[in-house]
Amino acid sequence: MRESARKTLERFRELVKTIKMYDEAAGVLYWDMRTMAPRGGLEARSEVVGFLSGERFRLAVSPEMGACLEELSVPEVFGELDLVNRRLVEECRKVYERNRKIPPERHREYATLTAQAEAVWEEAKDRGDFAMFRPHLEKIVAFLREFADCWGYEGHRYNALIEEYEPGMTVDQLDGVFALLKERLVPLVREIGQAPRKPDASFLKRRYDEQKQLEFSRFILREMGYDFGAGRLDRSVHPFAIGLNPRDVRITTNFRENDFQFSLFSSMHEGGHALYEQNIAPELAGTVLCDGASLGIHESQSRFWENMIGRSLPFWRRYFPDLKRQFPAELGDVGLDDFYRAINVVQPSLIRIEADEVTYNLHVLVRYELEKALFSGDLAVADLPEAWNGKYRDYLGVVPSHDGEGVLQDVHWSGGSFGYFPTYTLGNLYAAQFARALRRAMPDLDDRLSRGELGPIREWLGGEIHRHGRLFTPDELVRRVTGEEMNPRYLAEYFEQKFRPIYGLE
Repeated sequence: MRESARKTLERFRELVKTIKMYDEAAGVLYWDMRTMAPRGGLEARSEVVGFLSGERFRLAVSPEMGACLEELSVPEVFGELDLVNRRLVEECRKVYERNRKIPPERHREYATLTAQAEAVWEEAKDRGDFAMFRPHLEKIVAFLREFADCWGYEGHRYNALIEEYEPGMTVDQLDGVFALLKERLVPLVREIGQAPRKPDASFLKRRYDEQKQLEFSRFILREMGYDFGAGRLDRSVHPFAIGLNPRDVRITTNFRENDFQFSLFSSMHEGGHALYEQNIAPELAGTVLCDGASLGIHESQSRFWENMIGRSLPFWRRYFPDLKRQFPAELGDVGLDDFYRAINVVQPSLIRIEADEVTYNLHVLVRYELEKALFSGDLAVADLPEAWNGKYRDYLGVVPSHDGEGVLQDVHWSGGSFGYFPTYTLGNLYAAQFARALRRAMPDLDDRLSRGELGPIREWLGGEIHRHGRLFTPDELVRRVTGEEMNPRYLAEYFEQKFRPIYGLE
């Protein structure tokens, strides 16, 4: 590589590192706002987050970044780069081309708005008052319509938003995925609803001490391999994970005295995200490749640990005795099989993050269809509550009693995360397909789980998925790990094979 190109590469890497520093600083502030910051300081803190996001944005679309990318993209120079630097150039060029179309001052206004909107959403959710949140949401949607038109798109405007979270995915593909899932899942849910052999889950609603819940969640996270020396577990209204760098990956959960499942499975879910972030290859640290391949791939890891491991019978053969020792009065009269069936109850419900595995994707479908309608112009923000309630009645047979358990239940829209929700179902699809590949590589998986041997599972995931960070696109990664493209039929088969026996439908 000639000297001028080498110096350009060095400067480019410095710019990339500075961008990641802005990300980390904003991430710490975001974590603080969601966990322990005093409410009185949220408005000022939102301005700081907006400033940092604005500076990061300016740097990513700066003339200097453009000049570096132009020189490094020349074929004879690009061909001399190693894989990491080639992917860095490709990823930064994609962001540069996409975002330089947005005026920096507009992006800063948007970042400040979303930072403020989250605090408003939290209060509106508590009050069940959509009118309180509506003005902020209308501004967010208007911004994103403007941005989508600046970015450009083929077909549906919503494609421009999906691209932010799941590169390469389109409305046409998602429509096909959801159509297949509806075709397979709706009859299954109907059969389960009519099954005479239903689990008794009443004991899960007994009073479970919060401190003991916390202790057990920490125990399971350590068993999974979560490194508390490079992370922490805190409380927040809506559980989340945030990876500042591989040596600082934080997760949160929440507690309900009469539903210990919530904290445990939230912790395992966020722990799955955290294991991904903690095990990205060291050479990717300090770059924009130190992240998941996509939101769907990231979600596959959390759903895999929460459901395919955490709600499996072999897992509880090993850990149910520990749980009973933690809660002897509450679970002393409960057997393993009854516990397993209880934590796998299938029943339509109002709250997405509390939904069972099978109906969960119908919750995602509701949000997907509403988001598409918002960005095609077929639905106004003001009409969201009525549309939401109608879809819940049609798809799940339940209707919220107030907007706090309806249209306001999720935090995502307050942060502008439109196009994000489909990645939850994509995560389930990827998880089922990865699980198939894992079983091929580890035929004695169930025996290992029964012995609590979680390390080999974590190591397989780390070698096949985690260490690569964002080196590969979602499609490339799925093909590398499984040998084929994404196949939604594996998820439908997983549901049928797991839940038909639980409900005596074999």
